[in-house]
Amino acid sequence: MRRMPLSADTAVKLAKHLNVPLEHLMHMPQHILIQKLAELAKAEQENNSDEAGDNRNNRGE
Repeated sequence: MRRMPLSADTAVKLAKHLNVPLEHLMHMPQHILIQKLAELAKAEQENNSDEAGDNRNNRGE
């Protein structure tokens, strides 16, 4: 299996955000990595929309 074509800095940041060991990330199949990134983006989007809703409620809207 080929190593992921990522820079060292990008790999370290992704491993931290995905909460996986760096070695696992570097050998992770590309379709799995894309799926995990999509899940992470969806979770962040939901958190941001929840925070925006909280801010609107605090302002009385």
